[in-house]
Amino acid sequence: GGRRGNTHMASERATRARARSIKMGASASKPATTATGGPTSGKHKEAKLALAVGGIFFAFSAFAVLQEDVYATKHGPKGEKFTHTFFVLLVERAVNTVVGALGCAAFGRTGIDVPIREILVSGVSQMLAMATGNEALRYVSFTTQVLGKSCKMVPVMIGGVAAGRKYPTSQYLQVLVVTLGVVVFNLGKSKPKSAADDSAFGLGLIALSLGADFVTAMLQDRVKTATKRRNPRVTNAKTSTFESMAWTNAGGFVAALVTCLATGQLADGIEFTRRHPAFAKAIGAYALSSVIGQLFVYYTITEFDSLVLSTVTTTRKIFSTVYSAFRKLENALNATQWGGCGLVFAALGYELLEKYLRRGKRVKKA
Repeated sequence: GGRRGNTHMASERATRARARSIKMGASASKPATTATGGPTSGKHKEAKLALAVGGIFFAFSAFAVLQEDVYATKHGPKGEKFTHTFFVLLVERAVNTVVGALGCAAFGRTGIDVPIREILVSGVSQMLAMATGNEALRYVSFTTQVLGKSCKMVPVMIGGVAAGRKYPTSQYLQVLVVTLGVVVFNLGKSKPKSAADDSAFGLGLIALSLGADFVTAMLQDRVKTATKRRNPRVTNAKTSTFESMAWTNAGGFVAALVTCLATGQLADGIEFTRRHPAFAKAIGAYALSSVIGQLFVYYTITEFDSLVLSTVTTTRKIFSTVYSAFRKLENALNATQWGGCGLVFAALGYELLEKYLRRGKRVKKA
């Protein structure tokens, strides 16, 4: 009887050993993971989003102040203002490309197969969206400026859909409500000029800017798809923040250089900088501030998607203005602006509430 008991126990131990061996073999056959992502990459998503939002809000608030120093400051006895927007973009892209490359060298690359061509092309379209948008502001009325700046989320969402991304109905509604809120908020700032101030050239630039936003969003989503396709054995494969920053800005730098050469702004920008050393300091500070902002931008694109980024950057201006209104009484908002704020806050609040309720349901099921 003792021998049979020992034999039975030995049989059970052998069975458990075989089960462990099968389990280990199954896990070994799973795709390998790297530091670029893995099974735990979905955790702490709220903390990552809070970091991205806080970083973008802070960095671009400082960026806006330094941008005003570049374009609004008068230089020399004649009170000259700098108007060469393409040259500014060229300097900004150059500095960000260098910082991205230095980041790759200092912290190492992800070691995955990066879709460089796709990222470079998205950098070109992103630069063109900014360039045409900035130039358009010189040729259209206040109302048209507002519509052009406020509707950016719409082409970004359409671009995501064109790239194969699927959004829930609630997110479509959120984009529409936030866009409406931003339009109402901006229109409440001051009395708009007449639409007669719009030129066909300016309207064409706004159309090009929105079209480039659509293309950029579509390309950024395709970059993620291409990264996963090129790295089938890497779970949740994605480029690092510095890799995205370096290659995207490299594409933008080439596009900005071609644009500067075509418009003559390269020579004019260099000559203006030579005549006014104070401007060189201003554009240098502006470019360095954009580095901080772009680090958070590419972190957001890497961890989330282009629609999340567009939502954050679109609403950032409203939060900054509300903060300014509480800080200084002379910047108080009028009823129309508060109405626009209400729409934006309601849309964002509804999304947070919906996520909280969904999480509660999952916890109950568990």
